[in-house]
Amino acid sequence: MMGRPGSYENIKNRQTGYLSKSDSYSILDIEIDQSFENALSSGLCDLKEKDIPLYDYKEIPEFLKGNPFVTNGYRVSLPFTLCLKSMFIWTNETINIWSHLGGFFLFIFFMLYDNIIEIPHNGGSFADHAIVTIGLICYQFCMLCSAGFHMFGCHSERASKRWLAVDLAGILIGVIGCYLPAVHYAFYCLSIWRDIYLITIAVLSGLIVFVQFHPQYFTNHWFHQRIAVYIGLVAYGVIPATHWYFLNGGWSSEIVRMFIPKVVTMYCLGMLAFAFYITKFPERFFPGWFNFIGSSHNLWHMGIVVAFVWMQTCLWIMMDYRKHHPCLQDLQIQVKHE
Repeated sequence: MMGRPGSYENIKNRQTGYLSKSDSYSILDIEIDQSFENALSSGLCDLKEKDIPLYDYKEIPEFLKGNPFVTNGYRVSLPFTLCLKSMFIWTNETINIWSHLGGFFLFIFFMLYDNIIEIPHNGGSFADHAIVTIGLICYQFCMLCSAGFHMFGCHSERASKRWLAVDLAGILIGVIGCYLPAVHYAFYCLSIWRDIYLITIAVLSGLIVFVQFHPQYFTNHWFHQRIAVYIGLVAYGVIPATHWYFLNGGWSSEIVRMFIPKVVTMYCLGMLAFAFYITKFPERFFPGWFNFIGSSHNLWHMGIVVAFVWMQTCLWIMMDYRKHHPCLQDLQIQVKHE
């Protein structure tokens, strides 16, 4: 599958003609030439090398360029069915696709586990079920959007831009998925502050969505502006965390000593993943060595999944803590009934 392909112009013209069938239709600027059922019945794994040629960086169109240190393994102008089938061949997007498809299924498992076992075991309420489920659905949405971008971004320039917007929306939803259960459990006994921070997060997210309507937002020219927007949203979490630290009595408090290191670890995981993404390490120092596995974007994807999983394990510990350390008003109600 890694053999050198033929002329880029020839394959582009062939695929463009293939996509112009009268019975085709478009979803997110991806032109679908046959039904999804037919695509499945044609055998997604039944591929020949000539079906999906791979290109060098210098041969690909401008909209696919972005990391010159990944020098080979690019798919170009694939129709819908071949985008799907390319999941099952070795390209420079294979790890990016499957790392987040795998994450999607992992968070489905967590959602079932939490609702069937973990939350009932800890005496959780309907609100616990709702918040934890919404948070995990946010993670799943983030994973699917990312996998979709890496799967279909090679289809066409229009599709690449549209799926980039979807991918960035998924990142936004994923960050919200971190905030919702974290704020819910951190301010479990302080509902006023919980509601204030949840509303603030919703407003900030709305502002980010509004900014995305700017015509330059999804262009390469605005790459650093996009990064700054998401860094700002993530960094905002330091404010409720610091407030929670002081509300609970600082480092002398048991709950603070238990959970602040976990919050710091969460941010360290995120920063490490982002450091790979922004520096293009390690391929920057070894161009061509990490074309198919181990590139910075692979490590970024794995880091995000690990960070989300870490967040989920922290929630399990927090649920258990709340079971054994109920809020003051809960204790008062219990004493009154006794």
